[in-house]
Amino acid sequence: MKLDVNVLRYLSKDDFRVLTAVEMGMRNHEIVPCELIDRIARLKHGGTYKVLKNLLKHKLVHHDSSKYDGFRLTYLGYDFLAIKTLVNRGIFNGVGRQIGVGKESDIFEVVKEDGTVLAMKLHRLGRVSFRAVKSKRDYLRHRSSYNWLYLSRLAALKEFAFMKALEEHGFPVPQAVDCNRHCVIMSLVPGYPLVQVKELQNPDVVFETIIGAVIRLAEYGLIHCDFNEFNIMIDDDEKVTMIDFPQMVSVSHPNAQMYFDRDVECIYKFFAKRYNMSFEENENDSNGLEVEIDEVGRPQFSEINKNSGFLDKELAASGFTRKDQDELEKLTEVELEKCSDLEDEGTVDEEDINNTNVKQLESLHLAKEDDNRQVVDEHDPEDEGEAESEDDAELEKSLSKQRRKAIQAAHRGKRNFASRNTYKDKGGKSSQNSKVHKQLSGW
Repeated sequence: MKLDVNVLRYLSKDDFRVLTAVEMGMRNHEIVPCELIDRIARLKHGGTYKVLKNLLKHKLVHHDSSKYDGFRLTYLGYDFLAIKTLVNRGIFNGVGRQIGVGKESDIFEVVKEDGTVLAMKLHRLGRVSFRAVKSKRDYLRHRSSYNWLYLSRLAALKEFAFMKALEEHGFPVPQAVDCNRHCVIMSLVPGYPLVQVKELQNPDVVFETIIGAVIRLAEYGLIHCDFNEFNIMIDDDEKVTMIDFPQMVSVSHPNAQMYFDRDVECIYKFFAKRYNMSFEENENDSNGLEVEIDEVGRPQFSEINKNSGFLDKELAASGFTRKDQDELEKLTEVELEKCSDLEDEGTVDEEDINNTNVKQLESLHLAKEDDNRQVVDEHDPEDEGEAESEDDAELEKSLSKQRRKAIQAAHRGKRNFASRNTYKDKGGKSSQNSKVHKQLSGW
């Protein structure tokens, strides 16, 4: 969809209010109902429906009535929300021509008040040319449901974070200015993509610079994963600049070595084909080719010292978060085991209480039996039956009390809410009185 910023001049505050209401509704709805949009926007006198009609005319929203009457944002409407926010922040005040188109994004020129030209990258995941995002990228992580606008926003945030961190550590990357929704503002790189450069004055120097950047990234714990001639900018002084960072992964990723070797292989192949640089003597023998390339000095992933930094940890790059997640799961399992042990100790304490109560009861019973024997020895045999019956009654009462206390301690003071009042008196006096009362009330 073509970005026509001239429409921005004719949009009012109510238009952006309704656009924001649709965006908020899309957090929980694929198609936002009209009633929900009206409740979020809170425009007077039913103005929401009039605004929706105007937005639909400019293709900022899409209408869907297959299941119910509702709307959803289009990429053009999402562009306008991001541009409006950045303009209000004072990042830029004008949008220029389009300077790049990719399978995941569009790039435009923007101008500040002082005339400085910046680059604006609008992520547009979900195009027909690149829809395998769930298998190619890890933006979703553990999520199962998604929409393309949300994925574009995640990609923009990830690229902005990588660009900012790499710039702070001295890597040749554009300067990250600001980010909002799926839009990233960066400095405009003066130069051309390496794929468009036919000749170089010092191809050996440029080649060593590019390979050095790949190795240095790995030393800091990151792999570009798309390091080729399309994502390398070079100016008239043959200064190299890296671009395009959303797909970067950690060196602890399961496929990190494969990604690293692929990036190196792309650079070797391009310089050998475009600038006729020779890296091996025998190109036909594939087995001998690998040995000779290693002897020439092709970087190996296993030989790189990965202790220069931990950018993958700071930025939560792909691969590192899975390892952290496993460690967190182990810690949670240990905590659960501790909790279960504490619960078992609690049950043991309850059993100990019951055992002590039983022992106390037995001691009481034995003590009273001894007393009874003494009483029997002192008194006459005729009074023996009466004394034993009275002692048995007292023992039963004390035993029943002790058992109740032990049961309450075992159940942690839980009470049984069942009572004898739940029984219904059928045919009794209470039922007859209730019938008479109903008859009197009916009269």
